[in-house]
Amino acid sequence: MGVFAIGDQVETIDDTIKGRIVAIASSTVTIESEDGFKLQYAPSELMKIDGITKIKVTNYEAALVKKEKETGKRRPIKVVKAKERNAAKMEVDLHINQLTHSAKGMSNFDILNLQLETAKRQLLFAIEKRIQKVVFIHGVGEGVLKEELYYLFKRYENVSYYDADYQKYGLGATEVYIYQTLS
Repeated sequence: MGVFAIGDQVETIDDTIKGRIVAIASSTVTIESEDGFKLQYAPSELMKIDGITKIKVTNYEAALVKKEKETGKRRPIKVVKAKERNAAKMEVDLHINQLTHSAKGMSNFDILNLQLETAKRQLLFAIEKRIQKVVFIHGVGEGVLKEELYYLFKRYENVSYYDADYQKYGLGATEVYIYQTLS
């Protein structure tokens, strides 16, 4: 108990109560809070303050913190390559297994119509949402779907089309570029 003396300024460790010691008993310390209340605490619950609490930090510790902040790990900046920047924003897979749960019982004509309706709907969606590049994945096959897609794309004045990136899609995809009008 020799740590505290009557008249010392103290603060509680768990609360934000400050006060002056007015009595010391065998296992309790009585303080008068700043609000004028007399409160009792165990000595382990109190901390002596000197009016202004000082935190001692050596120059060495300050230098370590400064060095840590200066050489902090920088977040890697993702550089987007030109090829990725110009990549299509939308892909439409026209393989029949992507469009329906089962093609069982569907004729080739039905399958082709479903694929073309999907392509038309997605193209109109891209035009409406101002998406400039769309890749239609049609597969290689016999080329019937590809030719029908070309016929569909020719109907639109603001659309140009060409084979999509060979490295990514092979021969089975066509990329459509939609020219945006200023309106």
